[in-house]
Amino acid sequence: MPNHASRRNLLAAAAAAAATAVGAVAATSGPARTAAVDARNPEEPAGRRPDPARLRHAVDRMSLAEKVGQLFVCRAYGHSATDPDPADAEENRAQFGVRTAAELVSRYHLGGIVYFAWAHNTRTPQQIAALSAGLQQAALTTGSRIPLLLSTDQEHGAVARIGKPATLFPGAMALGASGSAADARRAARIAGAELAAMGIRQDYAPVADVNVNPANPVIGVRSFGSDPQAVAELVAAQVRGYQGAGVAATAKHFPGHGDTETDSHVGLPVMRHTRAAWEELDEPPFRAAVEAGVDAVMTAHIVFPALDPSGDPATLSRPIVTGILRERLGFRGVVVTDALDMAGVRQKYGDDRVPVLALLAGCDQLLNPPDLPLAHRSVMAAVASGELAESRVEESVLRILELKARRGLFDEIRPSAQAVEATVGVRGHLDAADRIAAATTTLLANPGGLVPLDAGAAPRLLVTGTDPVSPTAGTGPPTVVLARELTALGCRAAAVAPARAAAAAPGHAAVLVCTYNVPEEGGTQRTLVADLLATGVPVILVALRNPYDSARLPACAAELATYSWGDAEMRAAARVLTGAARPEGRLPVPVPGRYPLGHGLTLDT
Repeated sequence: MPNHASRRNLLAAAAAAAATAVGAVAATSGPARTAAVDARNPEEPAGRRPDPARLRHAVDRMSLAEKVGQLFVCRAYGHSATDPDPADAEENRAQFGVRTAAELVSRYHLGGIVYFAWAHNTRTPQQIAALSAGLQQAALTTGSRIPLLLSTDQEHGAVARIGKPATLFPGAMALGASGSAADARRAARIAGAELAAMGIRQDYAPVADVNVNPANPVIGVRSFGSDPQAVAELVAAQVRGYQGAGVAATAKHFPGHGDTETDSHVGLPVMRHTRAAWEELDEPPFRAAVEAGVDAVMTAHIVFPALDPSGDPATLSRPIVTGILRERLGFRGVVVTDALDMAGVRQKYGDDRVPVLALLAGCDQLLNPPDLPLAHRSVMAAVASGELAESRVEESVLRILELKARRGLFDEIRPSAQAVEATVGVRGHLDAADRIAAATTTLLANPGGLVPLDAGAAPRLLVTGTDPVSPTAGTGPPTVVLARELTALGCRAAAVAPARAAAAAPGHAAVLVCTYNVPEEGGTQRTLVADLLATGVPVILVALRNPYDSARLPACAAELATYSWGDAEMRAAARVLTGAARPEGRLPVPVPGRYPLGHGLTLDT
């Protein structure tokens, strides 16, 4: 069961911390660079200045079907715009009545496509660039000839749709542990440059939720932390970083998803904050994003009774989207829904009503409806019946075109193999990721001074524990990567399966146990740690994701939090463990019953 007392403590701690259509709408400045970023100088122009008269002319030339199509951002199956694998072609045919992604764009006049690994869009950077080029070609040779806004969820850390050889950075909570706005901005600037090289010009990041609930099943380490002011600073830094690279940042999930106990992918969460608590805890990061000029804000599929007592999820709430986001915060950019195939937005209304209600609430982009043909027909019918004014549709289309113009889509060359080669995963970017990760590892406990390990004596180490599936296509499971990195630093480390760990432990200088989302009660991870402690061999806990793991397990000889389990984070942990680097991270969230907000040891503490 969730620990409500612990959640209240977290809330209190956080409060205390407080010619063609393309030519017709071309922007006024030249094309942006697509090249490797000098990590020492992340400053770039914020974007182009759209010409309102030309944008208005472009909208006036569209049919209603083309205007409605611009509102939708949809998935498409396959690695190629025109030549998908047979299984992907069949999936496109079953869901959309077309064979290819290019045909999907043409039939529905789509405003955007969202890339997913599970839709087989993201095999390699070169393939992604070719897919992007093919999709843009389809958009520019049919209908109103408006370029697509290609998007993905590349938050880094726990959520990353594009893996190696792209550069992979620590996630939000790890960056929160470093506390460096400069590092947060630099990571976003480099990540944005790599996305732009692949043709992706909207990233559904950064997460602006303030995570004050250890039981939150969907946000957690995707948040920068529990201190609203610290989160606000890092959100603004990442907005400037992404958009400096020519990629639209998207602050999410408005009005705040950080204190929920239900995953909106599978249910409808309820936020119990009062209006005053929302203003103090949840509002600051979104206000900071708006003040930083964020291009887009994503809504949350959550019920927030203090902001709207109707019981409608925020995505469908006019008091929240229009009344608070637009009027109170003054946001004039694009409001994108969270994915419309998620259970949280589908429980109260049918799939035919959800897109119409989202537009009536004030949203602009309709992301990934479960049934695109039905959703498109429903919006068209709502306009025909007068429920939805065509002028309201045009407002959203204008905002979307402004965003596309601001990010250079009307005057920029399509992605190329050369741009990918020069930008994605280059040595300077990889080195920057390692430097940024080095400041995130948090040493939580070291009562006997076991850390740093004496690598010069080549100690025998056993590495075991949970190996979560990597969201970033790293070079191996985290236990294997950690053992490899420790060996490279002079230790003799071997990874072993949990079932064999206790029997293999004797004779080792220490056992490192990697944990991942330890439950509050029971579970095999608790049993594993207890069995290892019973061997008498010193046990070092490495919390791979949630730092809350340390409070749910017996005290160990040393405890570290890495907040993510990619290669860069494992290298950083190995360096701290061996004394090759000093631990610099500080907890961006309190660990109830164990460590306060801001806790973190140094090797001479």
